[in-house]
Amino acid sequence: MGSTHFGFSSVSAGEKRQRVMGVFSSVAGQYDLMNDLMSGGMHRLWKRRMIASAAVGLGGRVLDVAAGSGDIAIGMARKVGAAGRVVLTDLNGAMLAEGARRVIDVGLLPGRADCVQSDGSELAFATASFDQVTIAFGIRNFVDIEAGLAEFYRVLKPGGQLMVMEFSRPVLPLLDLIYDAYSFNVIPLLGEKITGDRASYQYLVESIRSFPNQRRFTKLIEAAGFGLVRHENLTAGVVAIHRGYRL
Repeated sequence: MGSTHFGFSSVSAGEKRQRVMGVFSSVAGQYDLMNDLMSGGMHRLWKRRMIASAAVGLGGRVLDVAAGSGDIAIGMARKVGAAGRVVLTDLNGAMLAEGARRVIDVGLLPGRADCVQSDGSELAFATASFDQVTIAFGIRNFVDIEAGLAEFYRVLKPGGQLMVMEFSRPVLPLLDLIYDAYSFNVIPLLGEKITGDRASYQYLVESIRSFPNQRRFTKLIEAAGFGLVRHENLTAGVVAIHRGYRL
């Protein structure tokens, strides 16, 4: 792969990978705090909606990609119960360590929740090994989104569901202008004040604007082979949950 985007900049694939790793290594320790501040706590409601609507039951096997601090994985572990298994995977070791710490804190033992460091576009798991793949606010950071979607398809069992939650495009008139004003003026400032790292949160805002809108991302999921693809807008399209199945 040649050039790709890092926020609003065009960079090589290798440079994007290095920069993204640097961003999340820098913010890992205060990732949850910043999510609360930036979203006014709304990210917790969005994640609850994603977990509640996942099409996996007791005893299911779930892969949470770009697992971060483990919010989705912990919720999914509760959903699949003691007979199920959730695997947290993240390319960034510092972020995965935060997820592992939280998994231990809530009492999930190895075998019910395991952490594996892996590139989302080159997953270290067997074909057709999971009933559910989830990824929340992570796929826009991939160097190659299409490769990631192909890997999600590969590791799902036939009938398995993919759920992707990502920032998207507001659908209410004028909300996009308000959202842009908040994003570009407030979020980098919060990053600077709380973490001492304005640049990482400037990238965050730019990466959201560079990500495909609901319709375009739906087409990418369909192109990867998924069927019954649809999306659900949350907070008037600020966030969207995309669903598809390996049929």
